[in-house]
Amino acid sequence: MNILIIQGPNFNLMGLKSAKRGERVTLDKINRGIRRFIREKDIEVKIYQTHSVEKAVTLLQRNRNWADGIIIAPGAWSTYEAILVDTLQLIEVPTIEVHSKHDNKDYVKNSILSPVCKETIVLTPDEMFVEAVKSLFK
Repeated sequence: MNILIIQGPNFNLMGLKSAKRGERVTLDKINRGIRRFIREKDIEVKIYQTHSVEKAVTLLQRNRNWADGIIIAPGAWSTYEAILVDTLQLIEVPTIEVHSKHDNKDYVKNSILSPVCKETIVLTPDEMFVEAVKSLFK
């Protein structure tokens, strides 16, 4: 199974954000956790972090024939980036939307992506991607 992971704008400065909550979660730790989880499985993963929705759309388009599943952490994009909705509808690859439980709650409540995603997962940043990978196997 090939999985494309796109970490959107809320993943910038992850270490700083978590430190303010008294935690020690960084983007590097999150990505190591994903790779550790898939190590013994027949899964190849591509992980990208971008602040640009245009780059995210390009990644989706370029990987549409490679990816068997997509995990997207859209953050603020989930409430206003209709181009992501259109792209996900067109490429028809099973997609899981993930949000940190520490994010703005309106991102989940007002998400325009949820209707085109297989599932929406809201957990801590170090748990949500692994749970999304598990969900793609269901």
